[in-house]
Amino acid sequence: MKSVFSFIGIAVLLSGCSSFETLMSRTAEKRAFQARQVWVRQGPEKDNLAFRKINRMTPVVLGNLLIQGNAIDGMIAYDRDSGREMWRLRVLNGVEAGATLINDRLFFGASDGLFYSVNAKTGNVLWTFPTRTENIAEPLLDAANGVIYFLSGANVVYALDAESGRQLWLYSRQDNSNFSIRGGSKPALKDGNLFIGFSDGTLVSLNAKTGNLQWELPLNKNKKFRDIDASPIIDGEQIFVSGYDDKLYCVNAQKGDVQWKIDGGGYYPVTIYGDKLYYATTSGEVWALNKSNGQKLWSYNVKEGIPTQVKIYKGLAVFGESQGHLRFLDANTGKMVSSFDPGRGIMSTPFVDDKANQIFFISGEANVYAMEAKWTYPQWIPYLQ
Repeated sequence: MKSVFSFIGIAVLLSGCSSFETLMSRTAEKRAFQARQVWVRQGPEKDNLAFRKINRMTPVVLGNLLIQGNAIDGMIAYDRDSGREMWRLRVLNGVEAGATLINDRLFFGASDGLFYSVNAKTGNVLWTFPTRTENIAEPLLDAANGVIYFLSGANVVYALDAESGRQLWLYSRQDNSNFSIRGGSKPALKDGNLFIGFSDGTLVSLNAKTGNLQWELPLNKNKKFRDIDASPIIDGEQIFVSGYDDKLYCVNAQKGDVQWKIDGGGYYPVTIYGDKLYYATTSGEVWALNKSNGQKLWSYNVKEGIPTQVKIYKGLAVFGESQGHLRFLDANTGKMVSSFDPGRGIMSTPFVDDKANQIFFISGEANVYAMEAKWTYPQWIPYLQ
């Protein structure tokens, strides 16, 4: 009798493939995306009663540690699951820009005029390097050669030995503009060449070993805000970079000439995913572009402020709004799927962990958020519909 039922079941499945495919399609249509707050912690040790500062560091994850700097009083490590504080490094005027991590070493510039190397597991300072100016750009670590590169607030690029903090070289530019956007470009590295943008609107290629100038390309001309604060993003022989008040450019990495450009300035770097570019503009839009020619595939208008860099997460384009929500858009169509309001906006590009279903960010009020975000499906599937 068992074999008879098995035979009948197989026959039904074979004859009903189209019904099964239709059912699975309907099930996919019924799925829902849910994003919920798991925990939230005030970043600063005390309430910030002074003027509001720009909290825009993307969180860093090391094992079960979530490390987050704030622009008020320092760098803090939390247990990523519970939000329990594990260590705190007090830094005068805080840490505004991003940090980079290799093994258990954390590197970052701070607003106290120092650049730090810190044990990421304990928060103990290993060495500091004086820049005597605010450091508001994310550093780049060349782990293979043990060199850390960063741009200071005085338009000076430093190369330091990552182990000791010893200066290897520096490169500086003068900017006579009366207006500048607060921020700085994270360097990009390819084939021994360093690429970095400056507040005078110039993209520069430097020899990574010596700091010697390879080429310079003036991009953002005759604008009120000429800054190139967006980090250059390298893809093969192409560099994608934008000026704050200008355009998005595709530049040849070897020759330094423009291959294509599209009107629309940017503060954050582009995100490359497959054959698409995801681009957050300073005019308050998020674009999906064809990577090869810059053709616009879709756009989404942000209602509150400007968007952060886009991250791709479970088929969604995820970003924060400087005066609004954390948004989740369908990465293929730009249609909004979900949102979360932390209050007072987000300038921190979110950290997304696809495997753990977790998203972390710091809000404009310097509150650190841990989110669970995932697709949910119907709990049961009827045999036939």
